[in-house]
Amino acid sequence: MSDASPLIIDIAGTALTDADRARLSHPLVGGLILFARNWQDRRQLTALCAQIKALREELLICVDHEGGRVQRFRSDGFTHLPPMRVLGELWMADAMAATDAATACGHVLASELRACGVDLSFTPVLDLDHGPSGVIGDRAFHRDARVVTLLAKSVMQGLLQAGMAACGKHFPGHGYVAADSHVDVPVDRRSLKAILADDAAPYRWLSSSLQSVMPAHVIYPKVDVRPAGFSSRWLNDILRARLGFTGAIFSDDLSMEGARRIDGREASYAEAAAVALNAGCDMVLLCNQSMDGGAAVDGLIDGLQYAVEDGRVQLAADSELRRRALLPHVPPLPWDDLMHDARYLRALQLLP
Repeated sequence: MSDASPLIIDIAGTALTDADRARLSHPLVGGLILFARNWQDRRQLTALCAQIKALREELLICVDHEGGRVQRFRSDGFTHLPPMRVLGELWMADAMAATDAATACGHVLASELRACGVDLSFTPVLDLDHGPSGVIGDRAFHRDARVVTLLAKSVMQGLLQAGMAACGKHFPGHGYVAADSHVDVPVDRRSLKAILADDAAPYRWLSSSLQSVMPAHVIYPKVDVRPAGFSSRWLNDILRARLGFTGAIFSDDLSMEGARRIDGREASYAEAAAVALNAGCDMVLLCNQSMDGGAAVDGLIDGLQYAVEDGRVQLAADSELRRRALLPHVPPLPWDDLMHDARYLRALQLLP
């Protein structure tokens, strides 16, 4: 058995069950992703995160918490953050004010999450706002890759001020296609040259700044027949070798429709995880599969264990180092202290 822990799974409720504890104790599990169903109030969330860390301190507690319509925790003191398009609109009026506001958004986002025990939010979105994509839409900063890059870098600065790493998504770009990869298999028929010159440009410009990246469940047939998150060409040859990225790579949710069809057939979760890991992902996510008893989660864990043991999946030591590098390295400010922190209060004033 490898020492790597590449699986990010979910839990059903607001506290750990015995089944949750057993899954999170498995050596292949490296963390979990929280959803709105795991939230009741700040006290409960803080207690849940403490339960998780008491089980295994090195587990990575993640959430999709971007602002706008993608914000899992919205009450009991959590600040309602704007969609990132608002920052792009502010840029058009006052670019310097927009960068300061973007840093403030990142700082507030990360400070509040970390005060409750969350380690990582899957943000910022680096997709370009081409217009047709409803699933991206106002989650994108702007149409211009240069504006996206500078605003994202400002958000990342705010995250780092609170001790949180960043995750750029969805490489090499989900904004050009109208289809939603949650329920469909989007296809982007542009050339590699066109994609690298436009949608993928932020990844080149942020290659030394991003700590992690999440690829898109989109097929770019002029580059590879597989979706980007299952493609060694995209992840190893282009993202790492050509663009110089050295951080961690997460798969997007394996339960999304865009992840289920690989090489023309429907794959099991364990098969999809094996393909993603062999293609260059360091970690794979399986979301929203714990509510009916978690049979799918158990199947993924068991299936991947068999694949590792018989050599069908090779887990690199570097992958585990990259996962652990995403854990915060400084303690968070507790919530009550955060409410009196000068930098946090200034950030609140700067929010658009």
